Amino acid sequence: MSFPITRHRRLRGSAGIRGMVRETMLHVLDFVQPIFVTYGTGVKTEISSMPGVYHFSLDTLKEEVDEIVELGIPAVLLFGIPETKDAVGSSGFDENGIVQEATRLIKKWYPELLVIADTCLCEFTDHGHCGMVHTHTVDGVVHGDVLNDPSLELLTRTAVSQAKAGADIIAPSNMMDGYVAAIRAGLDEAGFEHLPIMAYSVKYASAFYGPFREAADSAPQFGDRKTYQMDPANLREAIREAESDVLEGADMLMVKPALAYLDVIRTIRDNFDLPLVAYNVSGEYSMVKAAAQQGWIDEKRIVLEMLTGMKRAGADIIITYFSKDAARWLRD
Repeated sequence: MSFPITRHRRLRGSAGIRGMVRETMLHVLDFVQPIFVTYGTGVKTEISSMPGVYHFSLDTLKEEVDEIVELGIPAVLLFGIPETKDAVGSSGFDENGIVQEATRLIKKWYPELLVIADTCLCEFTDHGHCGMVHTHTVDGVVHGDVLNDPSLELLTRTAVSQAKAGADIIAPSNMMDGYVAAIRAGLDEAGFEHLPIMAYSVKYASAFYGPFREAADSAPQFGDRKTYQMDPANLREAIREAESDVLEGADMLMVKPALAYLDVIRTIRDNFDLPLVAYNVSGEYSMVKAAAQQGWIDEKRIVLEMLTGMKRAGADIIITYFSKDAARWLRD
């Protein structure tokens, strides 16, 4: 018995049929909305390189949080811009620091909204690096070496202070060696054994972070972060970094950035069974916004296609500045 050779038939039915057989589904519960909080009163200032993203003071924050909750977005990621900075980023682990105060307010307003606290020092140090540094000057040029182990002590203090303020998830973005183990031990010792760590396991030294550094006022004052962030050319290293964080006690793994690293997301997904987070970073956001403002692209279609690609690659959670827009579009 023979069968005729035919070409594969694509489903050409109604949108309803296409929806029933769709392999990858975006949902509002996939999203985390980043928020930048700062001191002052009456502050709601748009970040020039990130249209639609703002700095909020504590007295204007509730309107933003109200909107996030109304849209059904389940979590926020808090970044803080302090009043003063110093060499060790002491305002980052101050019990009354800006992230800690914002956390207390949000948990008071909406106890069920998950607060993820960014645990890094770059926003709080006067040199813009993610930990303590030893500086020296050669021919009038300042050079610095990051002090890994002393930095771990300060980052652990930061995580514990955030936990005490009510954070639901600790998200260390600093990329110091051994950071997950140090923070896990510190949280456990302080009585926060239950608190999960969202590890920035695979964080590349990327050009896509530019707008964020304006938003968080965190650009390095000398040197760069290539000594503690990954080479964009490396994939096998990503597996080693993720494995290290798993062994140290991470509860979630992250790949950052997302758009140029979909192969990395898929690789980490295929090798580890922890929840996987993709960070759709500021440069990815700003490029789309700029093109949309010029009328060159259909922003809604581009964004949903982009986020679907991240989900299809294997992400369980997507941190994105498009969270509110995407939540609205998914309601349509």
